Amino acid sequence: MIANNTFLVADDHSVIRQGIVFLLKDKYPSSTVLQAATFKEVLKLVKGNKINLLFLDINFPDGVSLTVIPTIRKFQPNIKILMFSAYDEDIYAIRYLNAGANGYLNKLSTEEEFTNAVNSVLVHGKYMSENIQNKITDAYIFKKPTNPLEQLSNREIEIAKLLIDGVANNSIAELLNLKKTTVSTYKNRVFEKLGIDNVPALINLFSLYYFKDV
Repeated sequence: MIANNTFLVADDHSVIRQGIVFLLKDKYPSSTVLQAATFKEVLKLVKGNKINLLFLDINFPDGVSLTVIPTIRKFQPNIKILMFSAYDEDIYAIRYLNAGANGYLNKLSTEEEFTNAVNSVLVHGKYMSENIQNKITDAYIFKKPTNPLEQLSNREIEIAKLLIDGVANNSIAELLNLKKTTVSTYKNRVFEKLGIDNVPALINLFSLYYFKDV
């Protein structure tokens, strides 16, 4: 592990940033810790400083980090990126790992988990919780989809997209020439398969995983 690391903590909430900074200065007292509250600040700091490890939240006032990771790597191809978010890792972690992040850590993690994640990324170049490791193993061995939308039938995808567009059950029934009770059954089936219970959660999943070839 590099003794004099330079960390960049990127989060739009000052309290979160200060908490991470406190932990880093305690665990790595000889290291430099920079801070950013927007993607614009992140890119400015990445352009001007050699960063060993970037702590990156998902949402910022000026965008979503999924689209910014490739830009960050254009400036520093070897930078280590640890996603640090309150969002459910079951939904987001694999997507961000596939996008180029080195690890995903939930903000509710313990101090020990935080330290383990930082050390793992710095030394081994990656960090995955046991939960995510099991998901990847299951996907490989048992052919379980890492994209949860792959569980849905074409009709379920069709109805899910209409729900996301704000179309009411009655209108969906008319559009697809189905009974209202049938639409309700499909809606419940979609929610059950995806492990959600509301349309906002459905929107989040589709924003991460939906592709035209699903």
